[in-house]
Amino acid sequence: MKNQTSLTLETAGTVAARHLIQPWPHAGTIGAESRTMIGEAEGIYIYDDAGRRLIDGPAGMWCTNAGHRNKVLADALHEQAMALSYNTPWYTSSVPGALLAERLATHTPGDLNHFFFTTGGSSAVETALRFAWFYNNVRGRPEKKKLLCREGGYHGSTYLSASLNGNPRSRNWMDTAEDLVIRLSSPDPFRRPEGMTAEAFGDHLVAEFEAAVERHGAATIAAFVGEPVMASGGVIVPPEGYFARIRDICARNDILFIADEVVTAFGRLGHVFSAQERFGVVPDMITFAKGITSGYFPVGGVAISDRLLEEMRTTNHPDAMFGHGYTYTSHPIGSTVALRNLDLLEGGLLAHAREIEPYFQAALGSLGDLELVGEVRGMGLMACVECVADRKTKNPLRLDTEVGARIDRHCQELGLLVRPLINMCVMSPPLVIDRGQIDTMVAILREGISRTMDELRREGIWNG
Repeated sequence: MKNQTSLTLETAGTVAARHLIQPWPHAGTIGAESRTMIGEAEGIYIYDDAGRRLIDGPAGMWCTNAGHRNKVLADALHEQAMALSYNTPWYTSSVPGALLAERLATHTPGDLNHFFFTTGGSSAVETALRFAWFYNNVRGRPEKKKLLCREGGYHGSTYLSASLNGNPRSRNWMDTAEDLVIRLSSPDPFRRPEGMTAEAFGDHLVAEFEAAVERHGAATIAAFVGEPVMASGGVIVPPEGYFARIRDICARNDILFIADEVVTAFGRLGHVFSAQERFGVVPDMITFAKGITSGYFPVGGVAISDRLLEEMRTTNHPDAMFGHGYTYTSHPIGSTVALRNLDLLEGGLLAHAREIEPYFQAALGSLGDLELVGEVRGMGLMACVECVADRKTKNPLRLDTEVGARIDRHCQELGLLVRPLINMCVMSPPLVIDRGQIDTMVAILREGISRTMDELRREGIWNG
């Protein structure tokens, strides 16, 4: 047996570079990369290997909604582990899993009253897509398999879910099911054609969707998958009424409408689910993960319309099996943590998120006076600061992937962790954040952007 030793934060980075393969690595550094080590956290703060206390601007990865070191959630983990740590979902069930499904049904819109639990967002989207195919196979429509998605979207890292991702950089060197994907324009009002109004842009997107259905044929299209707010694409809020109009087209053409709420659910937009509450849409399926346990345990899932299940029960193939499942489906510990997390959300956290949203958005919006900033946009407690070389052309800086990273580096020195996305900075802090902490976060981000502007000028990269 190899010698095992305890690690300090200082030495853990070296060990990680020797043994740990990080997510989304480049070939030149794969398996030999060290990233910032985080040792402890509390509330909205994390502590890194340099001893700095940082505001957790991304809330982990859009997920630590109830904040770090929450005793209610930590106790739930321990209590359930001591009662029942695991049961196989293939031929047994647990009380927490059943209770969680029942509880979620009180929050889902329409008739989305059934749930399949997974281990995260990627497996949730993969499940929804495989279910859509199974649904059509059982109904005698095996040719109905194509999937509609958008440029800029992000849906996961499993084979089918990753095939829908709209960022070419994530697909360039990876195999995907491109022959099954119909990719549409990003619903990004900031980058709409010059001279086009936001209303006309919405009409353009709807016309594009209708033309795609006409071109490929509704009989070949299984589903549309879309995030209510495009998260990793840069917090893209679509034009007013866009989602409702797309939903109507799907309904008319027997195309399943899947709302990917992996990010936007569980308080990020002020509600447990946001499709109907914020966008006026009742989907056929909703995928979710991340905030359901505030990141304390890996849980995801799919809410499925009763109608779809009833239609399958009345087909001529009652023995057809949905051959899909996970070892940790309906995990009792994860389900218990999710139930306690819902207690926190319903007990005041949702109301707090809705109450503080205008202040959060206005505070970040104040950064729009900086020359490097092209747009500040957002909804709920998620926002994006997009940097451009100049506001007239809206071109990102030539540094491409480094602009956001530069700002993040300066912000970390000042006490804030940012989610850098190419030329953008994404902010989605824990929902427990207060006004004073928002002020501090925005002040640091302003200074980080200002320092980056000075740096770019000194290096002759930007003359703004």
